[in-house]
Amino acid sequence: MKFPGQRKIKHYFPVNADNRFDRESVTFGHVNTYVTGIDQNIVDVTARIDESVLHDFGLKKGASQLLSDDAAAQRLYAYLLENELIEEEFAGGTIGNTLHNYSVLADDSSVQFGVMSENIVIGTSAYRYLCNTSSKVDLTYLQPVPGAIGRAFALITPDGERTFGISSGAMNQLSADFIPEDKVASSSALLLCAYTLANPDLPIYGATIKAAQVAKANDVPVILTLGSHLLVEARKKELREFIAEYVNVAAMNEEEAAALTGHSDLLLANEELLNMTDMILLTAGPEGLYLSGYADKDVLRQTSNPIRSGSISDFNRFEFSRPMARKACQNPVKVYAQIDPYMGGPKRISNTNGAGDGALAAVVHDLAANAFHAKVLPTSGKHIRSYLTYSSFAQVCKYANRVSYQVLAQSSPRLSRGLPEREDSLEEAYWSR
Repeated sequence: MKFPGQRKIKHYFPVNADNRFDRESVTFGHVNTYVTGIDQNIVDVTARIDESVLHDFGLKKGASQLLSDDAAAQRLYAYLLENELIEEEFAGGTIGNTLHNYSVLADDSSVQFGVMSENIVIGTSAYRYLCNTSSKVDLTYLQPVPGAIGRAFALITPDGERTFGISSGAMNQLSADFIPEDKVASSSALLLCAYTLANPDLPIYGATIKAAQVAKANDVPVILTLGSHLLVEARKKELREFIAEYVNVAAMNEEEAAALTGHSDLLLANEELLNMTDMILLTAGPEGLYLSGYADKDVLRQTSNPIRSGSISDFNRFEFSRPMARKACQNPVKVYAQIDPYMGGPKRISNTNGAGDGALAAVVHDLAANAFHAKVLPTSGKHIRSYLTYSSFAQVCKYANRVSYQVLAQSSPRLSRGLPEREDSLEEAYWSR
């Protein structure tokens, strides 16, 4: 595993008289760590069309809408292919994006659960999904289904207006029987999205609940990303209960946080969310991102950065502490960290899709790195206490911020490579703060 972020120190396995291990019996590269996740497998299709196409397929211009049925989606897709109108066709999905980016960043494996077309034709959506996913993401546990996986059409008319048509296909048909309990139980984390909890009548809902139950029973951290504020508003009570019961890390944007807590003030939203779970990643666009959680009073580390106040005074005072699960603390203290967009954000942003998924992938990487290091060096001083992440709140913020920037700069939700190995002087100053 590659360790998270760009750091000046080169060695992450310090050995001293009290912290030695048998070099011959431990091989870093052979330690088996991985994360798992459930997604509604979907492909994003972008095409440029005439307005007459919208009329022919019954789509309202400028709106986001469900296609009437799978047959309509197939007819639209066949039309776009036949007339060579498709500009881009990439794998999508919040958890799929996060697992892919995690594997690229960490150079480590992940396991994805979901469905996939049993008959895959070269050039079709299912084929594109496989092509756009890192080889480090294990897709062998996908459930084969007849027909297409989900497709999200972004149709651009000559005036630049975007019309969205969504077809769920078979993406919600994941059965609980295709959730291997041993893979979840042995993983470093389980990633879930609130979209799979939207409808209790769908098979994927039962698969999600089963995975969460297995993770909880085996002390595997459960990470939930909220999806959209409309979903949160519609399922607020159920999501709050699920977070309180199963979730260790919740990820969301400012609209989703407001919908879940009723607080538009981001610090107050973080404070309330910590009454439900152990750690919060809250991305807030031009305000950067927040990371909040718990640390035990006797291991708090005070920041050397300027102390800041808002609705919570001196909120970043202990941002150099490492996150802990609340139940692992004898005297839990709420800790908050915030960071502005890296280098002010990219000069040009054509698509914000996936920025939050990139930030979450960085947090997952740091969490998994901690589990990896604990397996390799269980006697290290890093593991005298039970921590959630390898790094401090402040350092995880920097890393998540940097990955989010990289996603925005490339205008694609999935990284094609990790962060640059060589950094310019401005970036070196950023990482050395």
